[in-house]
Parts: sequence; structure tokens; C-alpha cells
Amino acid sequence: MDKIRPKTLFFGKNLIYLPSCQSTNDEAAQLLQQNAAHEGTVVITDNQTAGRGQRGNSWQTTAGQNFTLSIVLKPHLLMATEQFKLNVAISVGIFEFLEPYIGTALKIKWPNDIYVENKKLGGILIENTLQNSRIESSVVGIGLNINQSDFVNLNATSLGQFTGQFYDLDHLLAELLEHLEKNYLLLRNNKFNDLKVKYLHALFRYQETHWFEQNGERFQGSIIGIDNLGKLAIDVQGIKYFDFKEVQFVI
Repeated sequence: MDKIRPKTLFFGKNLIYLPSCQSTNDEAAQLLQQNAAHEGTVVITDNQTAGRGQRGNSWQTTAGQNFTLSIVLKPHLLMATEQFKLNVAISVGIFEFLEPYIGTALKIKWPNDIYVENKKLGGILIENTLQNSRIESSVVGIGLNINQSDFVNLNATSLGQFTGQFYDLDHLLAELLEHLEKNYLLLRNNKFNDLKVKYLHALFRYQETHWFEQNGERFQGSIIGIDNLGKLAIDVQGIKYFDFKEVQFVI
């Protein structure tokens, strides 16, 4: 895996392969602290023993069957209030990587989970370091289920489980990095509106009426968009905006 040659400008040109580690995000953050990671550095492992997900959840994966990796980025152009823009670029990059294999069943579940139908295939955890009012550096953690076939969590799935195929991880990793870099460069070139259109096109349950939950109370509504801070806009007999921890989907 450390011998792949993605057709990129800088994503994956410095690729650090670890047979096992607690967290690729922690390893990448340590490299940043040591000034040992330029932009596009990738830390990847076959066996992540203490992966983290959104809202403090753990990320469980079977060794050697999936992608658990972190990418070091330095999106200095983004203000601290624009962190969600990076989330959009990364989510769209993953979506465009997987879409040829999965098709219309693939969706981005707000804010940054990757879903196939009603099951989770992957997730993203972005940890930013700020300097004054701007983002100094970002560690983009990505977990994608590729070849795993058995899951403790019945709400989980993988690319291979959905398609019935087994995939060469080295080949797919190069493809993934190429799609991620393409969309990150769109962000750097002030093309966020283009990225937002792609994100909304791929958004799970977009413009459909479904059940949601807030503080134990269920309500029906329709997702109509996201605002500039990444809040989810839901039409509930009038538009309401929800932050990351304020609303849950009823699956």
C-alpha cells in the first residue's frame, strides 16, 4: 500500500503506512506538531485500534479489509467559521469516488457520513487547528468499509457487501486520493458554490419528507439545504436550522 502512485499533485505523494496504530488522526497530528508533514501527507493503517467518529463515537473496522486513513491539509484560505466548506469538499470527493461502483443508492448523510440506501458505509472526522481567525491545518480522518462482509452494527455495510465484489485496496486508494484532491482544489480555487451543488445533489433524503428527532421529540420535515455554517435547513411548517448535535435522523 505504501507503493501506490496516485495521479495527483500532492495528495498521497508522502504516504506513511503503519501496519497497526491506535488512530491515524493522532499519528497525523503528531507529525504536524513535529513539522514533519507537508500538505497532502497520508497516514494509513491496516489495523486502527482506537478510531474515533463524530460525536465521540468509536469507529470499528476489521483489519486489512477497509480504508482507515488521515490526510494532512493546510487550508489557510478558510476562516474558522468556514470549516464546513472543507467537510463538503471531502464528502463530495468520496462520493465521486464511490458513485461509479454503487450508483444512485449512494448518498451523503449530513453532515459527513457515507450511506448506501439506509446503511452506513463510511464516515469522516476532520480535526482543525486554528490560528487567529483562520484554519492553520486540518487532519482529515476517513473510514470506508470496502471488503468487510460481517458487521456487529446491523446499520453498517461495505462496498463489497453491496456489489458482491472483492476489491484491490491499492488500486482503490489511488482513485480515492485523486477524487479528493480534485475537489479540494475546487475549494482552494474559490469554487465552493460548485461543490455545494454537488453536495446537495448527493444529500441523503434531500427534499423528501421524513421523520427527525430533537431532544427525544419526533417531527416530520423536509431537508431543503444547508447554510454557510453547515447547519441543516429543514422545512417544518417553516424553515428551521439545526447544528450537528441538535437533530437526528430517524432511520
